[in-house]
Amino acid sequence: MEVRFLGHACFELDGGDATVLIDPFLTGNPKAAISAGDAAATTILLTHGHADHIGDTVGIANRTGAPVVAIVEIANELAADGVDVRDPNMGGTVKFDWGWVKLVPAWHTSTTPKGTVNVPAGLLINFEDTIVYHTGDTCVFSDMALIGKRHPIDIALMCIGGHYTMDRVDAVDAAELTGAKTVIPCHYNTFPPIETDAEAFKSDVESATSSNVVVLDPGQSHST
Repeated sequence: MEVRFLGHACFELDGGDATVLIDPFLTGNPKAAISAGDAAATTILLTHGHADHIGDTVGIANRTGAPVVAIVEIANELAADGVDVRDPNMGGTVKFDWGWVKLVPAWHTSTTPKGTVNVPAGLLINFEDTIVYHTGDTCVFSDMALIGKRHPIDIALMCIGGHYTMDRVDAVDAAELTGAKTVIPCHYNTFPPIETDAEAFKSDVESATSSNVVVLDPGQSHST
């Protein structure tokens, strides 16, 4: 399985037969590795509805036919745009041929560009027997320790930019709480308020925890 970082909080999980696209903010993203028209997906997953996460969801979903998993309020909005949706709420799990995705807590706020208020989520993903945790936009919180309790986390896709989410210092605690084997930082350096030092984050995490940190530039991939 390959994890490809597409910039900001957008990732592609590719297993050959299935391609899962997460938070496809590409148009208007100065760090985007690809254009929305080049994005492939058999499934799209959303953490929440802010413009820098919901992004190009409608266009990509309607072009590819990929179903979109989003919390029920966002799913209802997307369905009105002709998107094939799955509409869990917090704690809900949706199954696919490639595995499953579960909505878990994230401490943040969220309103879509169209004005739909919704609860932000993290995503616990079993993609072809690899457990991936996308933190979504969140501050650090102690219940992160519960998220990987039943399904130990192989890869955590973790926001570190600060200002709108936890910063790289708090994210060290998040790495320790989740116990992820590998941590890939995201949601940093896209815009001036979230500029930070990913290499310093890597050094701090690897000094304080058993996690390995893989820093990816947009367009780069990590293979498992």
